[in-house]
Amino acid sequence: MSGPTFHAAPAAQGVLSASTRARNLTLLCVSALTIMSGATISASLPGIEARFAEVEGVALLSRLMLTLPAIFIAGLAPVAGVIADRFGRKRLLLLSLVIFALAGSSGLVLDSLPALLVGRAVLGISVAGIMTTATALVGDFFEGAARDRYMGFQAAFVGIGGAFFLSGGGLLADLHWRGPFAIYCLAFALLPAVLSLIPEPAGAEVSRVADVKPGPGHGFALPLALVLLAAGLHFAIFYMLPTQLPFYLKSLGIAQPSRAGIAIGAGQVVGVAAALSFSRVRSRIGRMGVFALGFAALGAGYLGLGSAQSYAGILAATAITGISMGLMTPNLSASLLAIAPPGLRGRLSGALIASIFAGQFISPLASQPLVRSWGYAAAFTGAGILLGALALVCLASRMLLVTRPRQQEDRA
Repeated sequence: MSGPTFHAAPAAQGVLSASTRARNLTLLCVSALTIMSGATISASLPGIEARFAEVEGVALLSRLMLTLPAIFIAGLAPVAGVIADRFGRKRLLLLSLVIFALAGSSGLVLDSLPALLVGRAVLGISVAGIMTTATALVGDFFEGAARDRYMGFQAAFVGIGGAFFLSGGGLLADLHWRGPFAIYCLAFALLPAVLSLIPEPAGAEVSRVADVKPGPGHGFALPLALVLLAAGLHFAIFYMLPTQLPFYLKSLGIAQPSRAGIAIGAGQVVGVAAALSFSRVRSRIGRMGVFALGFAALGAGYLGLGSAQSYAGILAATAITGISMGLMTPNLSASLLAIAPPGLRGRLSGALIASIFAGQFISPLASQPLVRSWGYAAAFTGAGILLGALALVCLASRMLLVTRPRQQEDRA
C-alpha cells in the first residue's frame, strides 16, 4: 500500500527521471482537487436556497454549504499533520481521496439541507488529509529554489482546476443545482496514479534534509505566527468572492448560475499566469513584497466589484483578484516550508491548512452581516479598503527588510 521508499535529497536535484516527472504531475493533480472543497458548488447556492426555502435561516445555511468544510479542515488539519509525520503520508492520502469522492458527490442523492451539510462536513475531513499530506510531500521532495518553482506550478494547477471546475460547475448548475456535485467523482480517477507513482518518503532521510533548520536564534515562532495570520486574513476576505458573488449578480439581474461560475473562473485563469511567474516575482521582490502585491491585487479587484456597473466590469474585477490567488497561495506554502524543521513538516503544514480554512469558514459569518447592512457593493468596497491597508503594512515591512541580509528577508 505504501509503495517504494523515496529518498528525498537526491530527487530534489539534477535531471528529472520519468518516474519523478510522473510523481510530480500526480502530486499537482492532487493539489488541483483542493479547489473543489468548496467553490465548485458556488453556482448552485441560489438553487439550493430556493430548493430549501422553507428552512429557517436558509440564506446563511446555503452559504455554509460552501464553507462548512473549512471548519472541519481547520480543526482536523493539525491532527492530519501528526498522523502524516508519525505514520506516513501515502496511506493517509489514499484514504482521504476515497472519502473526498464519496462525501463530495453525496449531494447527488441527499435530499435534505441537514444531510447535505453533513456531507460537506465529511468532505472537510478528507480535504484536511489531502492538503496536509500534499504540502508535507512538497517539503519532502523539494528544496530551495526548486521548491519555489514547484509551488508556482502547484498554484497554477490549482488555478487550472479552478477555472475548469468552477466554470464546469456553473454550466452543470444551469441544468440542475445537483449537477456540480458530480465533479467530485474525479478523485476516483487519481487513486491508481497515487498508488503507483507517489512514493512514501523515508523517515530517516526526510528528518535530515532541509534548507533551513530553525533554532532559538532564528525567531522561528514569530515568522510562523505571521505566516498563519496572513493565511487566515487573506482567505477570510478572498472567500467573499465565491460566497457572495452569485447573490450579488442575482441582485444585479444576472441570474444564470453559469455567469457566476465564469466570473469566478476568470480569476482562476489569471491566477494560473500569476502562479507560473511566482518564482521570478519572489526572487525580485521577496516574500514580503509578494504579500504586499497579493493583498493589493485582491483589494483592487474588490474595489472594482464595488463600483462595477455591468457584467463586463464584474469579469474585469474578478480577473484582477486572480493575481492575488496565483501569488499568495504559493507564497504562503513556500514561506512556511522555508522555516519548518523536517520532522515537523506535517504538523506545521497542518497548521497552515487550518489557518487557511479557518479564514474560509469565518468569511460568510463576517461578510453576511455587512452585506445585510450595507449591501453587496459597499461590502466589497469596504473589504477592498481593508486589503489596501494590509498591503501597505506588508510594503512597509518589506522596506524595513531591504537593508538586512537576503537570508533574513527570506525568513520574514
